[in-house]
Amino acid sequence: MSVFKQLGILILLAALGYGGFEAWKIYGAPPQQAETDRGGPRVVTVEIAPVTMQTVAETVEAVGTTRAIRSVEIVPEADGRVVELNLISGQRVAEGDVLVRLDDTIERADLAEAQARRTEQRQALARIEQLRSTNAVSQATLEESTARLAEAEAQLERAQRRLSDRVITAPFDGVVGLSEIDQGARITEGQPITRVDDLGEVEIEFSLPETLFARVRPGLEVSAASAAFPARQFDGAIDAVDSRIDPVSRAFRTRAVLPNPDGILPAGMFMSLRLILSEAEALTVPEEAIVFQAAETYVFLADGDTATRMPVETGKRSGGRIAILSGLTEGQQVIVRGLGRLRDGAAIRVLGAPEATAPDADGDT
Repeated sequence: MSVFKQLGILILLAALGYGGFEAWKIYGAPPQQAETDRGGPRVVTVEIAPVTMQTVAETVEAVGTTRAIRSVEIVPEADGRVVELNLISGQRVAEGDVLVRLDDTIERADLAEAQARRTEQRQALARIEQLRSTNAVSQATLEESTARLAEAEAQLERAQRRLSDRVITAPFDGVVGLSEIDQGARITEGQPITRVDDLGEVEIEFSLPETLFARVRPGLEVSAASAAFPARQFDGAIDAVDSRIDPVSRAFRTRAVLPNPDGILPAGMFMSLRLILSEAEALTVPEEAIVFQAAETYVFLADGDTATRMPVETGKRSGGRIAILSGLTEGQQVIVRGLGRLRDGAAIRVLGAPEATAPDADGDT
């Protein structure tokens, strides 16, 4: 190939590259890039958001584990063989429901014997009292018979208690836990059978830094969330605050109570908590509207087709918005997109705003 042909190919490739670049600038530039009107200033495409009045909450986050408001381990108070078993894991029980019944044949016989002895002693005392009225017996005999009746009544109470120990009932309304006891098995006194949890409410104990000790008090609102229920929030309140601060961790224990009427929260579940320390109404803007530069904080206001730089003083953050303490008024429009190319007084075009059209001959637009 001759030198002239090679030179011609290079010139052709350069021309194609330059033409492609010019076409990209005209048709392919992103919408955020500054646009130029013929002989006019640079125009920056932006997005805006209004300054609104909202409730801003000061919050603290913590983690804790749920615990039943009441929880007891069910254990028998006597040895015996299980003749009735009403333990189903996860079953709701009411106070007084029979959970386990032990064989009570001997205890019932002892109770009948004690009842008969008490009846005998009552009759004997009645005869002696009648005889004593005629001085047929001494006062000592009457006192002895009275003591024997008291002894018989005490034996009857013991027999009744031993019989009642053969029946194990629910101490309060709750949910039954797991059990490995089968009907017919022999259990011993003090052997754990199951657990009953009252899950109408759950407690969560967590720690907070000592710097918040003066601000945390019973009654403050708490919201909790769990990975097991990602779409649900559980609301409750602080129930108790410890009177001591741990000298090692420099934190204090706090306990919150969450209503759990449907029993969806079990004991032992890990939860993240959000404690609301205070709430107040304040002007807010989206966080992305705030520009931090050196010691200055400012926003850009959309004033018609011009961007105006406005210094502001910011406050608390909440839900992706930030409170404005000074510098703005409700209803103003702040720029949230396209800030990288903005300068004070720059020409702007709001994304999504209708384009202005030239008036026609009749003066209509």
